[in-house]
Amino acid sequence: MKTIASFTVNHDKLEKGMYLSRIDGDVVTYDIRMKKPNGGDYLTNGALHTFEHLFATYARNSRFSEQVIYVGPMGCRTGFYLLLRDTVSRQDAISLVQESFAFLREFTGEIPGSRRSECGNYQEHDLPGAKAVAEDMLQVLKNWTPERLQYLE
Repeated sequence: MKTIASFTVNHDKLEKGMYLSRIDGDVVTYDIRMKKPNGGDYLTNGALHTFEHLFATYARNSRFSEQVIYVGPMGCRTGFYLLLRDTVSRQDAISLVQESFAFLREFTGEIPGSRRSECGNYQEHDLPGAKAVAEDMLQVLKNWTPERLQYLE
């Protein structure tokens, strides 16, 4: 079997940030790296789960809602993938992530989709943990530019 593209990225050199992972036709996959790979510090399940609910909810209700294909966590618990149509500029993709994380940092109330009838693991949420990750990533992405979307060699 061929090695998938994400496994060809040198994870020893990968830092927190946002990267253009791949382009498949009109779909652009962004790698939003929230933890240093193999660094011993990973997203906890509860924070990751809550982050997923809030990030996806915001992105799918944003001005780019029709261009959002997928928002979801990486199995290694070091970040998220965001898949958008290529009609969203690189700068707008960065802005969408920054806006989503700002929304998450300020969120209060009931987590969308967190009722038993709506979620397959409704009891495992951690809003304070998700908010802490959002705050950290807002600092990481504060001055992010489209030029910085490239993985380091």
